[in-house]
Amino acid sequence: MTIRKNFLIDQKMAEELEKMAKEEGKTQTQITHEALEIYMQNKKREKRLEALDMLAGSLNGKIGDINIKKERGEYLAKKYGY
Repeated sequence: MTIRKNFLIDQKMAEELEKMAKEEGKTQTQITHEALEIYMQNKKREKRLEALDMLAGSLNGKIGDINIKKERGEYLAKKYGY
């Protein structure tokens, strides 16, 4: 589906978008599309983590001998290099 809209971005952001597109060898539309995909993935991840926190809270943070919050922290640290 193609949607045509006029987007207003400040000059600095427009220049940055153009620079990124040139560096990646992609169009500005492709860069914008990828950025929106990343944003949506992050939102989905946040919702899942909230659900996990609710589950952990209802079980006092433990299932058997596993501490969910600790495991989640270690997972995020490994994945994102915290």
